[in-house]
Amino acid sequence: MSFTLRYIKISMIASIALFFSLVAFDNIIDFQSNWLFVQHVLNMDTTFQEPALMSRAITNPIIQKSTYYFIIGWEIITALLCWLGCVTLLAKINEDNIAFNKAKKIAFIGLFFGFLLYMVGFIVIGGEWFSMWQSSKWNGQMKTGLFISLIMFVMIFLKDESSAE
Repeated sequence: MSFTLRYIKISMIASIALFFSLVAFDNIIDFQSNWLFVQHVLNMDTTFQEPALMSRAITNPIIQKSTYYFIIGWEIITALLCWLGCVTLLAKINEDNIAFNKAKKIAFIGLFFGFLLYMVGFIVIGGEWFSMWQSSKWNGQMKTGLFISLIMFVMIFLKDESSAE
């Protein structure tokens, strides 16, 4: 059983937890920066303005702010789940493979929450439904793809491989 590999896995989860902690923290203390991003994506004001799609635009400021609060809340939950996953895995660091692998559940849920935020929230809903890809200024798909890739990499590395531990 390789304790080094276990510590690496926990550290990788902690790096994702730290990422989401900082993203949520930044969205709270510098509310305006990403608020403008969310507002423009929902307004669809920098897209190609195709009439067939413009009916999807959300211009109601209450719904827009609620959406942004929801995103921040999701980021906080994701961070907390990942941190809790780290603590749970640290508590099982000296246990056998079965116990350690069972303890990965919370970390996987936290990572999955992060994946859902970026895949569903930003690629599917923001990118396709609100046509974010059409905007030259308010298009976050490149960064979102990077975040999804990093989260998925950690999920794959965390996977249960009893022989590797």
